[in-house]
This record gives sequence, C-alpha cells and structure tokens, in this order.
Amino acid sequence: MAKRFLRRSVDRNLLRRLAREEFRLLRASLSSTDLVLRLAVKPTALDRQAMAQEIRRLLRKLISPQP
Repeated sequence: MAKRFLRRSVDRNLLRRLAREEFRLLRASLSSTDLVLRLAVKPTALDRQAMAQEIRRLLRKLISPQP
C-alpha cells in the first residue's frame, strides 16, 4: 500500500486487515500462488464494505477466471 494513495497508516492497516480476512475466507479455494495487493488509484472514500467486496471480487476471479 503506497503512502501516496493512503497517507494515514490507519487506512493502510485497514486495507491490509480486509485483504487478509477475505483471503482467509477463500484460502481453501485458491491455488497456491503469491498475491500482491496494490492500489492503482487513490480511493475516493474509505468504505469498508465496498473495499472488502472489491477484494473478494478480485480473489474470486482467481478461482474461476473468465475466458
């Protein structure tokens, strides 16, 4: 998590916790690969549910990739 997108450490830690929790819930379905979570743009609002849903959506794409 880059400081330039999330200046406060509280926000970066929140994103890490959400990513770890979503990964933990889907770990059995995922293949053993290394994953890197990287922000591409600065989030407009730190909505916990929206961020968790986006992380979940990305992890599920790894489970069943679209052709």
